[in-house]
Amino acid sequence: MSEIYEIALRYGMNPHQKEAKLKADGPLPLTVVNGEPGFINLLDALNAFQLVRELRQATGLPAAASFKHVSPAGAAVYAPMTPELAKAYFVDGAELSPLATAYARARGADRMSSFGDAAALSDVVDASTAHLLKREVSDLVVAPGYTPEALEILKQKKGGKYLILQIDPEYVPDPIETRTLFGMKLQQERNSAVPDASVFDRIVTENKDLPAGAKRDLLVALITLKYTQSNSICYALDGQTIGIGAGQQSRIHCTRLAGDKADRWYLRQHPAALNMKFREGLARAEQNNAIDLWLEDEVTPVEQAAWESCFEEVPARLTREEKREWLKGLTGVSYGSDAFLPFRDNLDRASRSGVKYVIQAGSSLRDEEVVQAANDYGMVMVYSGVRLFHH
Repeated sequence: MSEIYEIALRYGMNPHQKEAKLKADGPLPLTVVNGEPGFINLLDALNAFQLVRELRQATGLPAAASFKHVSPAGAAVYAPMTPELAKAYFVDGAELSPLATAYARARGADRMSSFGDAAALSDVVDASTAHLLKREVSDLVVAPGYTPEALEILKQKKGGKYLILQIDPEYVPDPIETRTLFGMKLQQERNSAVPDASVFDRIVTENKDLPAGAKRDLLVALITLKYTQSNSICYALDGQTIGIGAGQQSRIHCTRLAGDKADRWYLRQHPAALNMKFREGLARAEQNNAIDLWLEDEVTPVEQAAWESCFEEVPARLTREEKREWLKGLTGVSYGSDAFLPFRDNLDRASRSGVKYVIQAGSSLRDEEVVQAANDYGMVMVYSGVRLFHH
């Protein structure tokens, strides 16, 4: 493969921003296999691939991420799926490889946000993963390689215009990174800290029982947060994210946003959701939107009429009491914060979405109050000692 030092882009962040390109002082570790990249495509791809590469390093498992607008909609490592989860993710009956399963989990974490995503895979893409990508609405894929069969499948997507990127998994960037903003250059040492088992050394709660599955999930949460626009909070369970709150100015708003997403993720596995009878020909994206609207407590008459048109048999809406009863089954959830928790209200809200395990940076003025909140709920809380802001 010949060395490439510059790649022309379709345009910058917006179509009117011309003269867009990707370049480096040395050979680029990135190759455009198919399609034409844009500026935001590469922001998503380069952040997403770092996330899955670090998940692979930290857990030893195939990893995937689904990115939108420079934050992950979902991320996951391989873990078997229950039949109910597979149905909620629209992959029931499919034969999925471990890598394809990781992507199904990453995309299924928040299917509303994953629509038109940038998919990142930690391993060489196989035919199983390519078939899954081909049927979903996705803008690009980035991975360390592709089997010939997988490449043949993916090149058929979007009329042959699907963006396929290949990246060197052994690439080591310069330790100093530079960003130009308003004509001025900012420089810093890049964030090369990869969370590993050492982050669990300082458990500060009375409950110190931290099982292997929780450690995996806390690592998934932390590494996801490292590539999520701050402030950010992540809920994780069974090797995948289930709710991400990104880019909020207030940490409690991150916690609420991520918690609401986690609740919706679990409510989508309710038997009433799994057994909906949609009208023939309704696309998966439209089915997905209909399920999401079904979860709303209040809708306008116009919304209701449009929603009812999606079904052969219109399902009854769950009452607030039915939702609360179902959500009692959401337990053992891991919760990560990209910085310290300033108030106990974060854990008060997190407790309502089944959170049992918490990792945060620590060193808040109200640490004692936050630890007490964790003790009140019987949670296990760890101080990582590392802030993971990302902008």
